Amino acid sequence: MFGIGMPEMFMILAIALIVIGPKKLPDLAKSIGKALGEFKKATQDVKDSMGVNSNDFNDVKKTVADINETIKSPVRSIAKKVMEDDEPSITDAPSESEESSKPEEKKVENGTGDTDTTYNG
Repeated sequence: MFGIGMPEMFMILAIALIVIGPKKLPDLAKSIGKALGEFKKATQDVKDSMGVNSNDFNDVKKTVADINETIKSPVRSIAKKVMEDDEPSITDAPSESEESSKPEEKKVENGTGDTDTTYNG
């Protein structure tokens, strides 16, 4: 339920035994058990008063899953087609005129002995 396994339960029990003591631990466990039982009963009463049925939730869950799949299926096919159309080919290489339009890189001394890179274009 909470991702607590047997080793964790033993560790919690050991810490509780040390902190609370062996005399009061059974009374505490009994009180916690009663509180959880009352909480469970109260939540069931709320569900009953609202008329909530677990089958209703399952129907809604199924409907949402159907709508989700109905929407995702066409989107996946469109995305796949776009990805196939978007693959670069040899004819998509930049032409010489596009390469010449790139800014020209120029190295310039900045007076401190270092060189800075500037772009003309």
